[in-house]
Amino acid sequence: MKKKFWVNLAFQVGSLLAAFLITTLILLAAGAPPFEAYAAILRGAFGSEQSLESLLISWSPLILTTAGVLVTFSAGLWNIGVEGQMALGAIFTTWALRLLQNSSLPPGLIIFLGIIAGILGGALWAGLAGALKTFGGVNEIFGGLGLNFVSTALTIYLVFGPWKRPGTGSMSGTQPFEQPLWLPTLPDSNLSLWSLGLSILVIVLVYFLLRGTHFGLRLKAVGKNMKAAHLLGVPTWQYSMLAFLLCGAFVGMAGAIQVTGVYHRLLPNISSGYGFLGLLVAMLINYQAIWAAPVAFFFAALNTGSIQLQLLYKLDSSFSGVLQSFLVLLVLLGEGARQRLGERLNRE
Repeated sequence: MKKKFWVNLAFQVGSLLAAFLITTLILLAAGAPPFEAYAAILRGAFGSEQSLESLLISWSPLILTTAGVLVTFSAGLWNIGVEGQMALGAIFTTWALRLLQNSSLPPGLIIFLGIIAGILGGALWAGLAGALKTFGGVNEIFGGLGLNFVSTALTIYLVFGPWKRPGTGSMSGTQPFEQPLWLPTLPDSNLSLWSLGLSILVIVLVYFLLRGTHFGLRLKAVGKNMKAAHLLGVPTWQYSMLAFLLCGAFVGMAGAIQVTGVYHRLLPNISSGYGFLGLLVAMLINYQAIWAAPVAFFFAALNTGSIQLQLLYKLDSSFSGVLQSFLVLLVLLGEGARQRLGERLNRE
């Protein structure tokens, strides 16, 4: 048992070192001093109160998208449509706030209803992907990608069409909502403890849901072997649909937070890539919810800190995506190699 632990640790550390070696070579090829670049990323993420605030703001939606993806992964489903589900959550929240902003309801209640609308919007869009798979035989990867394109087109239509700013549409989004319809923030800060608290609450809920509940065990049974689970009396397609709906609800909440707590309006790219980033985090942690928050924090730090690379070395801030992608790829390759080695040793 002790030997197995050290073998696992060696593969994980080796994968991390390989990812950093490759990105170091890329930095050298781009003419940027590697160690200075990594130090700049750290300063960009933690060097000031404002950068730390930006880090926590981006951490919140990433936790939510990761939590949603973990649910569908547990059911053996590749829900690639999380970007679209987040966009629909933002659209539904914007619609609810626009509908209620001139009503006599208290602002706090309007925000609450807007977030509920976002949850419903995300669940609806995920449920559509689930229905395409369950009743139409459409693979969830293709269905999700197709729905992502539809959600992008719908967002752009609304921003430049019915909900455009007075005068003309703009890539800067719809008209911002009045400040009473924003999630409360810390004094002299853009950070909302409400969004942060909701995100942490959701990932804790998902951890306990998947770890030891009757629902979580059945969900994992469906993901491991759907035919065997069906023979054992598990309603398989119902659990698959529930996994989609739960994922969409959490991701839709992320879209709602983007509207009420970050941008205060609907943007053409409101998801900001958090959906796909959540997929990377979920794969890197091997679908173990207990690691979701710290690994999402690391990814959010890379995203926030990499802005410094553009300022100092004229490198695009998407460099963090290169590091993240190599990290996930090499960890997955390392895990596959570890499993093959384990099988060979067992045979011997």
